[in-house]
Amino acid sequence: MEKTSKNSRTLDMYVRLCEGKLLNKSEEAVRFGVDERSIQRDIDDIRAFLDERNTESSDGGRRIVFDRTQKGYLMKGNEDSLMSNSEILAVSKILLESRAFTKKEMNAILDKLISGCVPQKNMKLVSDLIANEKYHYVEVRHTSSIKDMMWALGNDIKQNELVELTYMKQVKGKEKIKRIVEPVALMFSDYYFYLHAFLVEKRDGKYEHLYDYPAIFRLDRIAGYRELGKKFKVSYTDRFEEGEFRKRIQFMFAGELQHIRFSYSGSNIDSILDRVPSARIVSEDHENYLIDADVYGKGILMWMLSQGNSVELIRPEKLRLEMKELLKQMIKKYE
Repeated sequence: MEKTSKNSRTLDMYVRLCEGKLLNKSEEAVRFGVDERSIQRDIDDIRAFLDERNTESSDGGRRIVFDRTQKGYLMKGNEDSLMSNSEILAVSKILLESRAFTKKEMNAILDKLISGCVPQKNMKLVSDLIANEKYHYVEVRHTSSIKDMMWALGNDIKQNELVELTYMKQVKGKEKIKRIVEPVALMFSDYYFYLHAFLVEKRDGKYEHLYDYPAIFRLDRIAGYRELGKKFKVSYTDRFEEGEFRKRIQFMFAGELQHIRFSYSGSNIDSILDRVPSARIVSEDHENYLIDADVYGKGILMWMLSQGNSVELIRPEKLRLEMKELLKQMIKKYE
């Protein structure tokens, strides 16, 4: 065969080593039409290149080793930078279960994850394991792409930009409203992405918060948005912390922060503590627990209704009365 240049040959071998392939010296000599000494010099050049790079790396970097059982050279040390078979399979399953994207978007994301993270020799195995779920994937009903909007709003959050939103309040009625907001966070919950933003209005020449807690907008219902060219200020002590907010919100129902107490008489207290991260066990008597929690809004009522008679809301009294009224209305439907 026609000989390739040394640079092209070395680069070709380097790329294949990065892909996790085994290089046999005699086979490479035949492939490129050179003797084995030339191949050995190429491998030594790659080793020298990696050694130089490794002096700048804190994790030891990558290296070329000879595998005696397979009688060839392999690149080692880059495994930790790639996701393992089990990791990429787990992430793929979570993505598919989330139903966060259209089918076309989901397939593209999964393909990129697998090709970019899994060693090439394992790609087909991982692809085969999720092939059936990809085929039967059901996208959510809105089927709108919100990735570009999410990125733009993410930049607005980073830059503290005031934004005017055009929002579809009700999907069926197509009722649109305009709101000026201070965007503070993007979150995902139960199939949808959400923007968390403080509602503001202009008073005496400056924008002020309408409420002490952020409003919540489903991204697929945002019909339009534009930056107002004005910045809002956030002090370090007043900055919005998504992690703390997520602990106290259920089903993305906005509202005031309130302290609640409820009892739980079921058999799996871990599932309660996982679902309500702000929950704290006050007392325990066999399988009866008294629990305190801090929650935003009234989404907590929806969750409690899903727990049947294993949960009883004790306080605040106003919220307890709302729960009783909801239960009465539910009973009427079955009378």
